[in-house]
Parts: sequence; C-alpha cells; structure tokens
Amino acid sequence: MSTVTGAVVGATGVVAPAATDDGYRASIKTIGRAEAGAMTGVSWREGCPVRIADLRRVELTYWGFDNTRHRGDLIVHEDVAAGVVNIFRELYAIRFPIRTILPVDRFNADDNASMAADNTSAFNCRPKTGATKGFSVHSYGKAIDINPLENPYIKGTVVQPPAGKTFTNRANTRPGMIKRGDRVWRAFTTNGFTWGGEWTSLKDYQHFEVPV
Repeated sequence: MSTVTGAVVGATGVVAPAATDDGYRASIKTIGRAEAGAMTGVSWREGCPVRIADLRRVELTYWGFDNTRHRGDLIVHEDVAAGVVNIFRELYAIRFPIRTILPVDRFNADDNASMAADNTSAFNCRPKTGATKGFSVHSYGKAIDINPLENPYIKGTVVQPPAGKTFTNRANTRPGMIKRGDRVWRAFTTNGFTWGGEWTSLKDYQHFEVPV
C-alpha cells in the first residue's frame, strides 16, 4: 500500500512533502479478497480485459458542492493510480466541487444510475456507451468520469444523464463544469489523459481517459 499524507506523488513514484498541509489526504491500496469478491459479477466479471489484481483503490480527499471536505474512493488501474493522486490534489487545491466519488458497485455497476446521481467514478467493466460490444476504457481502469450531471455525454439529441440537458450550454459556466484549458483539464492532460469534450463525433464532457 502507498500512502500520501499532505504530499504529492511525483512521476517517479517518490513521495515528496507538500509545502503546506492543506488537508489533502490520499492513499493507494490493493484490492482485498473481500472487496474483490464483492466486485465479481458486478463491476468485474470473467472475460474483462484486466485482472482485479491489476486494479487499485485510491482513497482521497475532495471538496463537495457544500464547501466541505469529503473522502472518496476511485478504482483505477495500477498504472494510473499515482497520476490520479496528483490530479485530485490539484482539484482539491483549486477547491473544484465534486458531488460524490464512489465505486460503481455502489450503484450495482449501473452506469446510468451512477451518472444520474452525479457520481464521479472510474473502473467499470462494460461496453462503450451506446454500444453492445467492445470494452469501454473504463473496463481497463484508465478512464474517469467527473460530475456527469454538470458535464454530460452528448451525441445528437441524446444527453446522458438526461438531467444534464441543463448543462449543454457550455458557454454558461457553472460550478463543477469542465472547459478546455481550465485547471481541471490541465491537471488531467498533464498526467497523460485525453478529454472526451474534445471529441468530434460526440461530446463526453465528463470523461477523461488514458488510451489503451
């Protein structure tokens, strides 16, 4: 287990102390036997492109829309775990509000239910949105969806979650939204992620991924 306490994990994996203790806490943990059993048949199943042993649970501090610190859990691939700690430290530093950060197992791995709850999540072994086959990058633990309500998926007339229609006007910037070039976008892109808000055939404003 790697633990980060008021610190930043650098590109080499070396833990360096933060200049000041601002209250951010993060840890990277392996998936235990009981947790793996609970995930099996829900967010993970036989035939998924990664093993549960390849995944890590990142526990971290974030600011909620209530301007209060909260703790969240993201399940991600071990290859991106340290980068995720860095990213969410930056989001914490700028007090970017996040509704909740819960594994999709809390929603029975139902992506629609997780989005409707405006939940930020990562790993979920499932097809690409709108497809019946082929794996989403979420299936590799290398994609994260941030505030799906404020940053909806848009393809033609389809908006997911449906309540995200309120946020389809991206020029009307409100708390929790992501825009190209802002500090959320920079935090992810400088750590190797690309943004679905820059896709051309559709816009997935909530979605950041590391290509697999």
